[in-house]
Amino acid sequence: MGNINTVGPNEAVVVSGGWCGSGAKSYTVGGWAWAWWFVSNIEKISLNVLTLKPKCDSVETSKGVPLTVTGVAQVKVMYNPKSPEDRRLLERACEHFIGRSVPEIEDVLRQTLEGHLRAILGQLTVEEIYKDRETFALQVRETATQCGKMCKTVS
Repeated sequence: MGNINTVGPNEAVVVSGGWCGSGAKSYTVGGWAWAWWFVSNIEKISLNVLTLKPKCDSVETSKGVPLTVTGVAQVKVMYNPKSPEDRRLLERACEHFIGRSVPEIEDVLRQTLEGHLRAILGQLTVEEIYKDRETFALQVRETATQCGKMCKTVS
């Protein structure tokens, strides 16, 4: 016998295990999944948007001037059932974050964003950051895009 596990459109359920030691995993977003009693493992992950506020204290610019920068980022697991790339992103997010609480996930993501922000600030001067905010914003977007592409290609 088994159970039907339902999830709303803002979360995913991962069913793993099964008879004869099956290693297959089933990912379901906004629907239902069947799981065998005592044999299958059921885990859920939220797909809600997380708003993070990375803060970098005393980061040195390319000229050695220390700055404190605070940012805001919204992070979400992209998922479109018809996109194989999005499926890989969902699998990767589950691999990294299932079993963790939302504050733990936020902490990991915030630390990653702070690292990227520090790297960008270290390449610019204070004048470039302050006067040419468009270039600074462009570099932040490019870094975020490169990180997204890495997540899509590494699986």
